[in-house]
Amino acid sequence: MAKIIELKNISKVYGTTIKTKVLHDINLSFEEHSFNSIIGASGSGKSTILNIMGTLDRPTTGEVYINGKRTDNMVKNELAELRNKTIGFIFQFHYLLPEFTVLENVLMPYNIGYGRPTKEIIARAEELLNLVGLTEVKNNLSINISGGQQQRTAIARALINNPKLVLADEPTGNLDSKSTENIYELLRDINKEFKTTFVIITHDDRIAEKTSRIVEIEDGKIKKEVTS
Repeated sequence: MAKIIELKNISKVYGTTIKTKVLHDINLSFEEHSFNSIIGASGSGKSTILNIMGTLDRPTTGEVYINGKRTDNMVKNELAELRNKTIGFIFQFHYLLPEFTVLENVLMPYNIGYGRPTKEIIARAEELLNLVGLTEVKNNLSINISGGQQQRTAIARALINNPKLVLADEPTGNLDSKSTENIYELLRDINKEFKTTFVIITHDDRIAEKTSRIVEIEDGKIKKEVTS
């Protein structure tokens, strides 16, 4: 199976006068179509790894490859295009735009990357909203739906450009246990149906156990990996 992400000897240092090293020579790769989690205590470096994989942050040293392309030396515009077309993001806070409807929020990454959505793209957005169980509220403003529904909207939005890879940072951190369970079942279904690769950051072991591979980070290093 081809690797969709590869991190080679990644280190990350923050600060200039007082330097804090948060990642130490990380070597990590994820295969296409896989369903993975990264776990670790708060401050272990797991979100920094996710941000580097998602090209939202650059490593201090080391190389990052996404879909076979080296990204750590790309310029800003190249990175923005790669992100928009290859990667979907789901964060703990959904970051929906309150003045837009659920459907309009889902279409936003397409608007940014390609301009006005075609009929086919609108149909795709509606199909995704159906998949995440939001057809009935698609014309509601995003502030007029529940927290669980807002996070489902964020999942549909992450999928609109048909990304090969979805990076999720504590995607159910603000939800109750029932909603959390439902969201993870949904992510699993999307992984199976669309062959989308998932890398999910979580501090919840019960969630991690639902993934096929668990990478545990401690003090900026890979402590262990478990594959089921």
